[in-house]
Amino acid sequence: MDPNALPFDADAMLAGLRPWVECESPTFDAAAVNRMMDLVGRDLAIMGARVDRIAGRMGYGDCVRATFPHTSREPGILVMGHMDTVHPLGTLGPLPWRRDGERCYGPGIYDMKGGNYLSLEAIKQLHRAGITTKLPVTVLFTSDEEIGSPSTRDLIEAEAARHKYVLVPEPGRLDGGVTTGRYAIARFNLEATGKPSHAGARLADGRSAIREMARQLIAIEDMTTEDCTFSVGVIHGGQWVNCVTTTCTGEALSMAKRQEDLDRGVAAMLALRPTGNDVQFKVSRGVTRPVWEPDSKVLALHAHAERIASRLGHALPHQSSGGGSDGNFTGAMGIATLDGLGVQGGGGHTLEEFILIDSLLWRGRLMAGLLATLD
Repeated sequence: MDPNALPFDADAMLAGLRPWVECESPTFDAAAVNRMMDLVGRDLAIMGARVDRIAGRMGYGDCVRATFPHTSREPGILVMGHMDTVHPLGTLGPLPWRRDGERCYGPGIYDMKGGNYLSLEAIKQLHRAGITTKLPVTVLFTSDEEIGSPSTRDLIEAEAARHKYVLVPEPGRLDGGVTTGRYAIARFNLEATGKPSHAGARLADGRSAIREMARQLIAIEDMTTEDCTFSVGVIHGGQWVNCVTTTCTGEALSMAKRQEDLDRGVAAMLALRPTGNDVQFKVSRGVTRPVWEPDSKVLALHAHAERIASRLGHALPHQSSGGGSDGNFTGAMGIATLDGLGVQGGGGHTLEEFILIDSLLWRGRLMAGLLATLD
């Protein structure tokens, strides 16, 4: 099968992708995510897939699983992506769908609706060409990856265990390469508790939870080393400016290349104590993604993909990456996983998020080549 012969068309792909991008789907809005799942479920049904809608839990959105007709029942290929984004409803205002030269902009277009869309286009192109994959193909789109997949990890691991390969169309690397491993990530919930008072009349009687949180977040970020990083990304505190704040909450993230380094980081976070006797500070552990280190199966899968990319006229370097994905779970399970197969672009998680339009074509052909030839 020559992937160069498949007639991928950038204009047609952008026309299909646009409704996905303009259907805003922030993780914390289950109804919005479910509207996105309605769209993708319909597209999959039109393609001839059997579509299963899996109800969300913990207050998050639904998931969609699709299988395509195949003569074989042996373990096959799982294409896995997420449809939730970090962008709140209304982001289409400052970041509308916009095509500008070789780039196309929009919320979630890079992370990771563009990669999800090119995966479906690859399946569609193979079907139109009358090419039957050697292994059955399943697609799983989930709803909460951007917050660590707390409600879907069990589903992801159960589905992956039934497959031989996992292909993850998260954004491609800046050099056009793919991801063959991911660092370990831990999230933490922070809570500071002070003593209330009237900030104008009785300021000295109070003990500010915001002040305590400020001291702690500096201490947390100062723990960062080359082996393990720490950052505080969320802070909530206060309601009235004339009140000394009683409670302040936050969320922190730690990332390490090696599990033992993350374990030490977790221990350091859980050992944090209040800076004074009149305030309280508590750290509890949140969602954790395990280290995924490439094994021989992953490297063989990459070598296979590299040969396909070479036929397309592209190099396909690989390396481990920070920034977790659901590939952490499947890779750590020992399933041959290749991540970062999605679009090239930049500005992820910002109001400058974009894709390189041409990458829809060659990355789509790469995905099609993998689906057609893996056995």
